[in-house]
Amino acid sequence: MKPFIIGVAGGSGSGKSTVTEQIVRAVGADNVTVFIQDNFYIDRSSLTMEERDKINFDHPDALDWELMNKLFGDLTNGLPIEMPQYDFTSHTRKAETKSVLASKIIIVEGIFGLYSDEMVKRMALRIFVDTAADIRFMRRLKRDISERGRTVESVIEQYTKFVRPMYKKFVEHTKEYAHVILPNGSNKAALEMIVSRVLSAINNHNIAIDNDLFFEEE
Repeated sequence: MKPFIIGVAGGSGSGKSTVTEQIVRAVGADNVTVFIQDNFYIDRSSLTMEERDKINFDHPDALDWELMNKLFGDLTNGLPIEMPQYDFTSHTRKAETKSVLASKIIIVEGIFGLYSDEMVKRMALRIFVDTAADIRFMRRLKRDISERGRTVESVIEQYTKFVRPMYKKFVEHTKEYAHVILPNGSNKAALEMIVSRVLSAINNHNIAIDNDLFFEEE
């Protein structure tokens, strides 16, 4: 039985993690493996902190796509992987990894969740979380200050210089590849439809893609 692969994409602070958590809670954690793209930022330990702070982490090239695709391929083939872990405070990859087992459902979550053709073509369900820019910014501001040790000034500068323009250039258009677009984050009706589709696929051992079952929420 091939895994049912779900892509969850959207801008930084859009609510991707919340949607992923709701799916996991609804179908059961034992049935799901969450493949978080944020773990695959390139290690910058060879650079000074000043140099690291100048890097555009919102560009696709900031990610280690070779490793990501390799481990994603292993998971889809039922193999366990060692997931890298990233320290966003120092912009470096941690020495320790996390052992991750394959499951019936694999959720790929990240701002570039629908960016890679290699990944998208394997997804049975593609979700884009479409949240207003001001809400995304406020969520990112709160997170980066409380969790990543940033100052208000540095978050504003990064958002203006990198986050907003990179979203417009590389992320926003990927909603065209989505089966379901969730306006303003989590949407109960759409989530119920998503969970119903996933459970049906698992229970029937039917993982075939059926685009007729998906629609854009108004």
